Amino acid sequence: MEKRLFVVAVVAMLAAASVNAQEETAVDAYFTADEMPDMRLFMPGPPDSTSVAFANDVSRYFWGKEMRMDPERAAQARRDAVYGLPTILEEFEEAFGMKISQEETPEIYKVLLEGTATCDSICKNPKTHYGRTRPFVRFNEHTLAPELEEELNPHKSFPSGHTLLGWSSALLMMEINPARANEILARGYRYGENRLVVGAHWQSDTDAARMAAGVAYAKLHTSERFLEQMKKARDEFKRLTSSPAAVRQIEAARQTRDAEMYDLSGQRISYPNQGVYIQGGQKRMTNR
Repeated sequence: MEKRLFVVAVVAMLAAASVNAQEETAVDAYFTADEMPDMRLFMPGPPDSTSVAFANDVSRYFWGKEMRMDPERAAQARRDAVYGLPTILEEFEEAFGMKISQEETPEIYKVLLEGTATCDSICKNPKTHYGRTRPFVRFNEHTLAPELEEELNPHKSFPSGHTLLGWSSALLMMEINPARANEILARGYRYGENRLVVGAHWQSDTDAARMAAGVAYAKLHTSERFLEQMKKARDEFKRLTSSPAAVRQIEAARQTRDAEMYDLSGQRISYPNQGVYIQGGQKRMTNR
C-alpha cells in the first residue's frame, strides 16, 4: 500500500512539473493564425512545374548542392537547419552585437519569442493548403541534415518556415539595434538561403517566406501589447549598451567569438560539431 502511494505521489509530482514547464515555455502570441493576413489571398502560390519559375527553383536547388562543397557554408547551413529561437540567438549573436538570453536580456528575449511565434503563424494555412513537396523528396535524395528529415516530412514546403523565422528575427533585431541593421539583415538573408544549401526548400519557398515575414512584421505593429514590449526591449538594449563596462563586455565577447577554437585535446578546429571546445581561453559548448 505504501509503495503504491509512493508511486502515485511521484506521478503527481512529475505531472505537476510537466504543467509548470509548459506554463514557463508557453508563448503568448500577439495574434492567432486566423487573425494574421491570409497569404493565399494576397500573393501567388508555388509555381507550376512547367513554368520558368519552377525551372529557376530546380536550378537553385542544384546551386545549393554546389555550395555544400564549401565546408564553412555547409557547417553553417547544418547549424541553421535546427529550427527554433535558440539557434537564432546563437547564430545571430555576432550580427546583433551582443548575447541575447532569457536571463540576461529578458525584455529582448520576450519580444523575440512572442514576435517570431506570431510571425510564424502566417504560414500555417498556406502550408496545409498548397501541400508542396520538398525538393529532396521530389529528387529522392537526402538533405545535408538527414537526421532532421523525419521531422520535416509532415510539414510541407511552401512557404519556408525557417526562412520566415530568420527574416522576422532579423527585422525584430534590427528594430532593437538599428546601428547593426546591415549585419543583422545579411545574416537573416543567409539563414533563409541556407535552406537551399541544406536541400529542404525551393527558392520560391524562401522568396514567399521573406515577403510573408515582412507582412507579419507590419501586422505586429498594430498590436499595442507588441509596441509596449518592443519599447521595453529597446530600453533594455540602450541601458545595457550605454555604460563603458557594457561596451567592454560586448567587445570582449566579440573577441572571444573571433578567437581560434580547439578541442579538448588541443587540436585546432575550424568547423565544430556539437560538443565542448576551448575558445579565447574559455570552455564553450556548441550545438553545431
